[in-house]
Amino acid sequence: MRKHIKNILTAAITLNAAVSFSQDKINDTINTGVIDVVKPYAPTISDAFKVKETPSLEDETTETKKAIKYNIFSFPVASTFTPAKGKAAIVEKRKPIKLFDNYATLGVGTYTTILGEVYLNHAISRTESVGGYVSHHSSQGGIEDLSFDDNFSNSKINVNYSSRLRDLAWNVEGGFIHQSYNWYGVPQSQITAATTDGIDVGHSFFSAHFGGDITFEDTYINSGSFFFRRFGDNQGSGENRFIAKAKVDLPIRDVEISTDIRFDYLGGTFDRAYLTNTELNYGNFQVGISSAYEMKQDDLTVNLGASLFYLNDNESGESKIYIYPNVTATYRLVNDVLIAYGGIEGDLIQNSYYDFATENPFVSPTLVVAPTDQLYNAYIGLKGKLSSNMSYNISGLYIADRSKALYKTNIIRNLIPENDYDYGNSFGIVYDDVDTFGVAGEINVDVNRNFKLGLKAEYFSYSTEDEAEAWNLPDIKGSLFLDYQINEHWFTGANLFYVGERKDQLVLEGSLLPDPLSETVVLDSYFDANAHLGYHINDQLSVFAKANNINNQAYQRWQSFPVQSIQFLAGATYKFDF
Repeated sequence: MRKHIKNILTAAITLNAAVSFSQDKINDTINTGVIDVVKPYAPTISDAFKVKETPSLEDETTETKKAIKYNIFSFPVASTFTPAKGKAAIVEKRKPIKLFDNYATLGVGTYTTILGEVYLNHAISRTESVGGYVSHHSSQGGIEDLSFDDNFSNSKINVNYSSRLRDLAWNVEGGFIHQSYNWYGVPQSQITAATTDGIDVGHSFFSAHFGGDITFEDTYINSGSFFFRRFGDNQGSGENRFIAKAKVDLPIRDVEISTDIRFDYLGGTFDRAYLTNTELNYGNFQVGISSAYEMKQDDLTVNLGASLFYLNDNESGESKIYIYPNVTATYRLVNDVLIAYGGIEGDLIQNSYYDFATENPFVSPTLVVAPTDQLYNAYIGLKGKLSSNMSYNISGLYIADRSKALYKTNIIRNLIPENDYDYGNSFGIVYDDVDTFGVAGEINVDVNRNFKLGLKAEYFSYSTEDEAEAWNLPDIKGSLFLDYQINEHWFTGANLFYVGERKDQLVLEGSLLPDPLSETVVLDSYFDANAHLGYHINDQLSVFAKANNINNQAYQRWQSFPVQSIQFLAGATYKFDF
């Protein structure tokens, strides 16, 4: 306040002096006078009023407040605080397994058994590789109470080449197989005659094959393959088979139909039939097309289709067309816990001398070879998971086969035996219409990555048209497998098999007369237990020991053909790269 009064006085004196000076200049004739101030200057300040922060306005256009947007600009703040570093929990880590491309195995055991195998694979480049394997398994025999040799040998060699490009991958392979066996299963009643005649029960098979396959990416032709095999024996028999397949997707009105195309040629000859010296020839070719259309809706998946086959018999010149259903379906009742599935399918099964001799090496080189017409295979089942490491599968089936191939002991030619396999020590093939009903159950358990267990059981019931029984078909089958990695070095495992009763027949040549001389034989069920134990010395070298037929049961897989009793085998496996 004092500052304001001082300024006002100063301004007044200055103004007075200026006026006086001006008057002196303009009218210096005016006489000066003396002004006496009776009252001093007393300035006043009017009352101040405070402006409100939010004035009351009557203007309606300004009544609404405008929205205000705030933009926050973050910037780092210097800090000298350093948090303590956390420590990860300690997890026990398994040493990564070193994988090798090649290995060699050698083992020896009782009955002068030799087991050897070498597998080789070499990468030529990032897209090419070449490989092969050689295997041999033989035994000098020694089954008790046999009058004839029972040794066997099985040797294989295979080479392959593969290439993988951006849009396709292809592979070719070829190999050779040599096998030798003995028709040592002479019935007790014929041993004297066979010994007197000095029969040579040894026989052998050989096979050479060549094939290849190709797979395409992003095309209607998905894959294709071909395969050729020449199979024969030391009895003058020979067989050729050629198979070509293709899998394509046929677009029909914006819908793709998955289609399989198959061409199958078979031709062979035997020097003679079993009861006559007439040469036995067989052969046919078939062309098949199988298509299916997949439909999905929520948890239901259905494949609707059919199969069409054309068969031409080269020997008779007859041809025929076969049509089969091809329908399958799955329905997820409870996610992966309960899945229902079923289907009805059919097929024209091409039987061959190679297939028969592979399943039963004691067949005679006098077989009748013809295809099997499987009218339908209807099945239904449930599968899923009981827990994260346990799965199951329960199913039932009904199969209708026309001209199903059955193994049956050949007639004993006790009147005029001409060959080493005429003494009831070989098997032939008979064909019959067989209906099969079966149920099966399976459980697989993966307790962890070190322990796996599987159990399967099957029951079958057969109905035949002409034959008295479904020869050599078991009524019950069961199996159990176990693999256990004990620790880093030790491992073990087991395989157990159970096969129920089967029936065969012994028929004397005199049974061709009105009064047949035949006898139905029941083959006992058998249980075969096998186990192995091994030790990894290092990443490359392992040793192992095996025991087969542990329960020491000389059972008969085929009539009059007992197997070796308990067997032991020990060996080593070496893995390597080059």
